[in-house]
Amino acid sequence: MLPPFRRLATALGRALPSKALSRALPSKKAGSSETPTVAVTPPLPEPEVEIPRDIAGVSLDDFDLLKVLGKGGFGKVMLVRKKNTSDFYAMKVLKKEAVIRRNQVAHTKTETHILKQIRHPFLTHMAYAFQSEGKLYMVLNYLPGGELFYQLKREGRFSIERVRLYTAEIGMGLGHLHSLDMIYRDLKPENILLDEVGHVCLTDFGLSKEMISTPNAAHTFCGTPEYIAPEILQGVGHGKAVDWWSLGTLVFEMLTGLPPFYSRNINQMYEMILRAELRCPTYLPPDIKDLIEKLLVRDPLRRLGSGQGDLAELERHPFFQLLDFSKVFNREYTPIYKPSLGCVTDVANFDPTFTREHAVDSLVEPSHQAGQPNHFEGFSYRASYGASVRDLLEPS
Repeated sequence: MLPPFRRLATALGRALPSKALSRALPSKKAGSSETPTVAVTPPLPEPEVEIPRDIAGVSLDDFDLLKVLGKGGFGKVMLVRKKNTSDFYAMKVLKKEAVIRRNQVAHTKTETHILKQIRHPFLTHMAYAFQSEGKLYMVLNYLPGGELFYQLKREGRFSIERVRLYTAEIGMGLGHLHSLDMIYRDLKPENILLDEVGHVCLTDFGLSKEMISTPNAAHTFCGTPEYIAPEILQGVGHGKAVDWWSLGTLVFEMLTGLPPFYSRNINQMYEMILRAELRCPTYLPPDIKDLIEKLLVRDPLRRLGSGQGDLAELERHPFFQLLDFSKVFNREYTPIYKPSLGCVTDVANFDPTFTREHAVDSLVEPSHQAGQPNHFEGFSYRASYGASVRDLLEPS
């Protein structure tokens, strides 16, 4: 059974971000509903604000807002359809004022910069990005299967064969980021979405970092408590190996229902991550137990995947001997679990707390941005020739 409270992404000065799909459990406030901002007519004329020029060539008017998929501290995510097309997307909407007030400008810029560069079957794709006077809009591929977290919560744990394919697909996504000298830093079931067939896709790059070419290039304390690697806790600098530690933690959780060093007390959990003995259940086969143990080596230089081969080290592990990774990349394996969908706009795999809400773009008071510089120059984006979701998902 999963713990009653779930992971809050933590960083220096970072509040809970608006997740691509907010995790919302009764025992925490992170995914609670926000009260829409009401537009108020100011008593005196406000200074004129130049609305940023939109090089993407699209705006909110080009989309039909269909359903709310999730909410977070900075905004919300909605299912949308591009008008006069059959293309459906997940639109992530962030309030500029909240992003600026919580010192998340750099994180937001990094996320969009990464999304503009990546194209991989198991990583989220961005079709458009644009902005208004008070908001940022990221239009991403819609993944109707919802969060892996909710499947794990409902089922308790997954079969070994199911975990094998999930792990291979997630590993390939992480490996692609690493090949671009990027690290993910926030791997967990909440950030893994399922497409209509059941393949996985990593989302939310708010804690990711670029230009990571050495084992200790990054120093920010960030991540999610259960998944944070020892070197992040120690503050000695970290690199790509932190993602392999998180993958080992995720594999353990998918097979057992809980992370390996879980505790309700976060400080105690950090102590366990640093020093506690790893104990794998006796029902786990030797090959997967060996994989977990090698991914959860506390010395990042000795951890599986930390060498020059990166992902190739994992591909050679006996646990994956039944898989051909070229077939994994091309999504030729049929996932054991296929999400139940009634139609293309079915949102049954998302939290009804949100999907019952009316999808609207709430107003922002003009005074919030009046006279302020534009912190998000260069934000706008349009994928090549306005690629559809299907185009974006086709492997190169």
